[in-house]
Amino acid sequence: MEVEFLGGAREVGRSALLVDDALLVDYGLMAAEPPQYPVRDPEPEAVVVSHGHLDHVGAVPALLKGDRRPPIHWTPPTGELARTLAEDTLKLHGNSPLCPFGREHVARLGEVERRHGYGDPFPVAGGIDGGGYEVTLFSAGHIPGSAHVLIDDGETRLLYTGDFHTDDQRLVAGTTARPDADVVICESTYSDVEHDDRSEVERRFAESVETTLWEGGTVVVPAFAIGRTQELLLVCAAHDIPCYVDGMGKSVTEMLRRYPDFVRDPEALRRAKSHARFVTGRDGQRERIADGNAAIVTTSGMLSGGPAMTYIPAIRANPVNKVAMTGYQVEGTPGRDLLESGRAEIDGRVMPVSARVEQYDFSAHADRDGLKSFLESYRGARVLVNHGDRCEAFAADLRADGFEASAPAIGERIEV
Repeated sequence: MEVEFLGGAREVGRSALLVDDALLVDYGLMAAEPPQYPVRDPEPEAVVVSHGHLDHVGAVPALLKGDRRPPIHWTPPTGELARTLAEDTLKLHGNSPLCPFGREHVARLGEVERRHGYGDPFPVAGGIDGGGYEVTLFSAGHIPGSAHVLIDDGETRLLYTGDFHTDDQRLVAGTTARPDADVVICESTYSDVEHDDRSEVERRFAESVETTLWEGGTVVVPAFAIGRTQELLLVCAAHDIPCYVDGMGKSVTEMLRRYPDFVRDPEALRRAKSHARFVTGRDGQRERIADGNAAIVTTSGMLSGGPAMTYIPAIRANPVNKVAMTGYQVEGTPGRDLLESGRAEIDGRVMPVSARVEQYDFSAHADRDGLKSFLESYRGARVLVNHGDRCEAFAADLRADGFEASAPAIGERIEV
């Protein structure tokens, strides 16, 4: 078995792994300016997608150009999210060189998709007997529908972890799957971080929001549409915090309720949805909400678009108000600028923000301890570290701990 790293190696974004020039695992984009895509355009026999985040699924429709129709395998929520993200990319970059696919390619997803549950092996590219593979998906504990991908060609068992979390979140339970594997390609997003206890993070977040509301302020909670928005709605419902939800997270929340088998507590998600008030955005509604006294969970998580572009300017001048960041802020994004300097470029204008700005670690990725505890099950396997800003350093740490570990570079081909 040979693997080629077309993206996501020694970086976070545009994940893409090509196995034997035949099976493509993930095909994402990096949300930069301009967007970045995997380093070449493969023509695989089949595609497997680990989960529905932009950096893993964002470029998949581009694989359906011309007469190419490789079957695409994923869980049901991932299939739904792939369409949602593709439609959003078309809104932002459609009909421009920045988008490698069009509406017709998104429509073709329905022709080629194959949906699978967890733990059920399925043949890919002819199956093992036909010179292909047997693939099995296991719950990765990252977002609903996220999967570890186990690829077996009859000689080598390759485990591609995708993004994963070993601890429980309110939305999804942490991964417990540890399938036998000879080679593990492991994400390393937070390989140098130790997350605070989630219950303590929740407590601090809830107390801070409640204090601001008691003082008469408004709290804007920028959140990623997929996973983070729903997690925060569950937190708000659990702590009886009045909240609105706005942006793409609304439709994602509605969709996830149709797939109860892929969330930890479907009834809790139903209650959280009922507890939140969904914003339509009509007739100046957002401006009125910003003048009110509530928490607003809204996209985008890094303040690079979405209804946050209305809410932040509306609440920025009052120091009683608050912006509660809930996710990692990539360098160069308005969210990162706001955290570091107290000002951010919003809708083309750099503006100071007098409202208090705080950050809470609601990460859906395993931290250093989580990564190492997961890999303890694979001490006899070869470990290839990817999806991180310090892949080489983490691989060196693993080697010092007795693992056979390395961090491949973009474009590198490796026989496993």
